[in-house]
Amino acid sequence: MFEARRVMEKNYSILLYYCYAHIENVDAYREEHHVFCIENNLRGRIIIAEEGLNGTVSGTKEDCEKYMEYVLSDPRFANTDFKVESHDRHAFNKLNVRVKPEIVHVGLPHIDPNQRTGKYVEPAQMREILEKKSDEYVILDVRSNYEHQLGKFKNALTLDIENFREFPDKVRELESLKDKKVVTYCTGGIKCEKASAYLLEQGFSDVYQLHGGIVKYGLEAGGKDFEGKCYVFDGRIATDVNQVNPVIISECHVCGTKTDRMVNCANPHCNDHLPICESCGWELEGACSPECMSHPDKREYDGTGNFPKKQNGYNPYKGWKRMHTAAEAQNERS
Repeated sequence: MFEARRVMEKNYSILLYYCYAHIENVDAYREEHHVFCIENNLRGRIIIAEEGLNGTVSGTKEDCEKYMEYVLSDPRFANTDFKVESHDRHAFNKLNVRVKPEIVHVGLPHIDPNQRTGKYVEPAQMREILEKKSDEYVILDVRSNYEHQLGKFKNALTLDIENFREFPDKVRELESLKDKKVVTYCTGGIKCEKASAYLLEQGFSDVYQLHGGIVKYGLEAGGKDFEGKCYVFDGRIATDVNQVNPVIISECHVCGTKTDRMVNCANPHCNDHLPICESCGWELEGACSPECMSHPDKREYDGTGNFPKKQNGYNPYKGWKRMHTAAEAQNERS
């Protein structure tokens, strides 16, 4: 009984956030940022680029509060909108803080959402738009196939793309929508900043974006008319959104039964993201096919379908000892 109660306690938070803001010295800021995360027991994936900051992290509620205060106290990131979800443990096994050319890889570095982007639609407004059930608005999902196959807004237009980098090429297929009211949406809002800006650049006249994405819509508007689950980039893989009229839209890749359970194929050379029911998951040991199950490099399946990537040479503690020692010396001199 005590163990069951302990498991149900949600003393951890998962933070999803981004901020487009110029960072002068990205390498120095990356080092400072990851030292703060280490010292405050945070885990997750954080991307730093000259154009801004993007991350999802987990930690105790207290440690996450400290992290949000740390980010928001920097004038560059004072307008960061944190989506906060409760959880019963860390959602990540490790910490990665990396410098990259863009905070979301799409190949549009010239676009600055601070200069021009789609008009924000807040969650409550989005719910009203969906409830109207009119053709005044086109709801456009800018996420990848494996994401919208698991869950999407009712009657949303989806794109056949494997990753966000393919979005600009797909826009030419949307020419007939140029005079429509187009509302883009994604998981947390970051992709829509550039997607909506690119649509405007390409001549679309009336473009909007769901502020804070699916996650914020679920937290603030109950998730009504979001069908299925939302794919997330942490150990949960998928999370519930709709608390009003939930349905399951995805089918098991193996047997075809309805399931909202997402699995990364246990064969690392495949690693496809697919809905696979619990029964087929165990039968194929986390693989998506008998061929992948028999692969010599197949990873061990633990029933979750989540196989964290290896560090690939990334050392989250690099520079920590040097900076920690320097900080202590400075404190002593003070």
